[in-house]
Amino acid sequence: MFAQELVLKQRTEILDALCSSGSAEHLERVLDILLAQGELVWEDYLNVQVAGRALYTNARQLLNLVHPKGVSTCELFLSALKQVLPEVQQSGLTLSGCSLTVGQKEEAQNTPSQTLLARRPNFVNKLQGCIDGALEALVASGHFSSGDCKEVQLPVHTPSQQARRLLDHVRSKGESAATVLLRFIQQTQECESPLNQETLTPPKEALKYQKKLISSVSAHSFFLSTYGGTSHMSLDDIYTEGELELAQHCPNMQGPLGLEDIVGTTGTVNEDADTVLISGEAGSGKSTLLQRLHLLWAQRAAFHDFLFLFPFSCRKLNAEQRELSVQELLFQHCCWPDRQQEEIFQFIVDHPHLILFTFDGLDELKQSFSDEHRLCCPTQQAPVHILLFNLIQGSLMKGVWKVVTSRPEAVGPLLKKHLRKEVLLKGFSPSAVDCFVRKHHSDPTVAAKVLQSLQANTALLGLCHNPVLCWIVSRCHTELLGCGEGSLLTMTDVYLMILQNFLQHQSAPKSTVGLGWIQEHLKTVLHLGQLAFEGLGATCYIFSSTDLETCGVTEKDICMGFLIQTKDMLSTQSKHYEFLHVTIQCFFAALYIILSSDTQRSTIPKLFEMQGVSETCLCCSFFRACLTHDDPQGCVEAEEARAVEIPNLQITAMFVCGLLSQRHHHLWHHCCPSATIQKRVNQVSRCLSKGMQKHFQSIPQPVEGEKKSMHAMPGFIWLIKCIYEMQEGKIAKDAVSKLEVDHLKLTYCNIGPVECTALAFVLQHLRSPVGLELDNNSVGDVGVEQLLPCMHICNSLYLRNNNITDEGISRLITKAIQCDNFRKIALFNNKLTDACTQHFSLLLKTKQNFLALRLGNNNITAEGARQLAEGLKVNRSLQHLGLWGNRIGDAGAVALASALEHSKSLLWFSLVGNGVGNAGACALANIIKNSTSLEELWLTENCITKTGVEYLIQALEYNTHMKSIWYVISNQRLRTKAHSQSALGECGDVKR
Repeated sequence: MFAQELVLKQRTEILDALCSSGSAEHLERVLDILLAQGELVWEDYLNVQVAGRALYTNARQLLNLVHPKGVSTCELFLSALKQVLPEVQQSGLTLSGCSLTVGQKEEAQNTPSQTLLARRPNFVNKLQGCIDGALEALVASGHFSSGDCKEVQLPVHTPSQQARRLLDHVRSKGESAATVLLRFIQQTQECESPLNQETLTPPKEALKYQKKLISSVSAHSFFLSTYGGTSHMSLDDIYTEGELELAQHCPNMQGPLGLEDIVGTTGTVNEDADTVLISGEAGSGKSTLLQRLHLLWAQRAAFHDFLFLFPFSCRKLNAEQRELSVQELLFQHCCWPDRQQEEIFQFIVDHPHLILFTFDGLDELKQSFSDEHRLCCPTQQAPVHILLFNLIQGSLMKGVWKVVTSRPEAVGPLLKKHLRKEVLLKGFSPSAVDCFVRKHHSDPTVAAKVLQSLQANTALLGLCHNPVLCWIVSRCHTELLGCGEGSLLTMTDVYLMILQNFLQHQSAPKSTVGLGWIQEHLKTVLHLGQLAFEGLGATCYIFSSTDLETCGVTEKDICMGFLIQTKDMLSTQSKHYEFLHVTIQCFFAALYIILSSDTQRSTIPKLFEMQGVSETCLCCSFFRACLTHDDPQGCVEAEEARAVEIPNLQITAMFVCGLLSQRHHHLWHHCCPSATIQKRVNQVSRCLSKGMQKHFQSIPQPVEGEKKSMHAMPGFIWLIKCIYEMQEGKIAKDAVSKLEVDHLKLTYCNIGPVECTALAFVLQHLRSPVGLELDNNSVGDVGVEQLLPCMHICNSLYLRNNNITDEGISRLITKAIQCDNFRKIALFNNKLTDACTQHFSLLLKTKQNFLALRLGNNNITAEGARQLAEGLKVNRSLQHLGLWGNRIGDAGAVALASALEHSKSLLWFSLVGNGVGNAGACALANIIKNSTSLEELWLTENCITKTGVEYLIQALEYNTHMKSIWYVISNQRLRTKAHSQSALGECGDVKR
């Protein structure tokens, strides 16, 4: 049958194959191929890709164009489908018999635009991981504006769509823009570390196995698998990028990373290692990120350097009691080769650089990481955790890339020394929350209402920084929009909302609702609570049918939706279950602790002690560790399991605090005696007070002449969050009543908007003003807004490296102006522009007791300097002004110098790295000449020559109190002492 007839006859099936996933990726990849081969002209492409038009409509338009073009075009179209569509979607189509093979068209083109078009599929793949760099090159060359960049990087676009939008925009800008992009691609290729430099043709059986592996990985990744996959949402449709950053100890940290940067060269700290760690808090999206990585590989949309990808779940590996070799681990737990297993495994061993392993949830493995048992032979059998540890440290399968996810608390120094790099997953940014909600709701009206509710409740918006909480809020939008019992403020509030959502959706129409909904389903709550509670005690997240029966869990309880059947377990003789998410398990454990009559009096104190947890295990003695197998002798003995995971106990403790809040006592009427609830409230209050006192007692006495400072440990933040969950002002006030410090340091504590909300709730009760240092966290604009309630007690605020923008500053300064104690702020290395300077100008005009303003390493230009100058002219108190690392230039320096020329308060001034030249130096010399207070001036890393230095030195003749000026001349950083007449002689030496 001719290709034309095949296209016509299979029109419906082709449309379905291209569009049934809901993603435009397949259609766009086919278009790329047809454009590159010259079968479609640019006008055809524009007629197909109409923005805002339904996917099916665009696909129909493509078929309408392809069929009339003849046999050759239809043959190429069918060949493109065969290349693009996953094998499972080709099953209902006849694509064989096409004589054409899709390849790269011979380049007879003369122009850069034609080259971009002819190699479009290849360039789409190459650009996905370096969109930011390409845009920077185009902006620097003057071809792109900031508006162009925003259009390319719209959050709704996938990485491949962003690459296509970039190519489309470049085409519209002409040949010079195309030349810039081609040069950038070439330079990127030259700079990349070659993972796959050798010319290699894998054996036929390896390629067949790759197809089978791709099909398996694609099937497991196509739909969102986290949160139980209950909504059957296509991952392409719902996936929203979280914020990725290199860990603090990595060199050259440049902020957010792309997904492909995870296995790129960026941020490498150990060239000899081949394990990358992705760390993030519970619910931050680690599993979904790995699933996205898997899907992009299976779609051949990214990670092209890897021929094979083997995905593993540490939670499921816990169930493996046999000793295995690496070969058995790969083939039995991932994908079994149909034939020639030995030859395929030998190919894997011989070409480790073509292989990628992923291990999700290292923190859920029952054994702690150890490097005591060394293996180097891939055919030697060993317990699975021993294999895993040797793979991570590189003793086994050296050269194979490994990507491991874990919560940060589970990763100690022993493991970190084996890491190539560490990447932090920070959760959703505010724009990502917006994007996720819009993707989650097909009805834009509903999405708009949910987002409006979030904007009106910034505490809830801060909680949605965590993707799992964002999912709950989106899932329970009906309850959110109709909330009649007050605003949602805490994490407990959100989980109570999903509990009510699930329980009432399973209730009979005449069931009791309102205050009695817990009582109605109390048996289910207790059954699931016991399972969750005892599971945490045994580090258990997957349960057998026998485990459920032991805890009284019935089929009716399972139907409530909190438990889902675990897929891909090796044992098919019985069903296994897990909670929707580990935080759901923690929540039910907390419910059991407060509602069960079997809860021991010592349970709550042990939950908060967090010490000796392996000796004071919370689980009942009869509970088996993790999985019950058909062979009773195969059970994991409790003594072989590692200590109970502290992070999960901390989450459980936070839920206990929230559930015992006075706001929720009405829910427990007729479920638990009021006296019992009050006893547990008193227990929690004592535990929180005791925990805080331990931190306060550890504060060292200050050195004479220095302020008393407390450097908070991670446990302090957890206690603060527990107090916030209770929402009791008296408890918060009592907790900090004995905190007497001048400076509270909370750097590198992974503080985001949720933590800021809790901090403000507690710190607002301090009796004396304090300096609050939050450098190197993830506060962001939402977090800044959450800090406002405690601003009155802050005399200084340090927010270096926190992704804060002008929007956050606007709200911060509006509040700061009203706070008498507030006198210092440091905002180095954020995302501030000239727009923020009008707010700081107002602050300087208004507060005549303000002492220090540090805005280094932002994006402030001469215009911003002029705005600041307006405030500086009026201010009579500022002592320290830091503007290093901006783009102020001569014009900005002149404006600032004019404002500060007669300052009687300024002691220290920095314009390091601002492009200041001789004209700026001349203006700044007037400050030296006329100011009666300035002691130190920093001007290194500028463009000041000998002439500019002479201006500064001449000004010193009129100044008797200046201590030093730092500047650069002839590529040397020099310091001019200026407190004596001998300084002129020293400066004379410098001028040589």
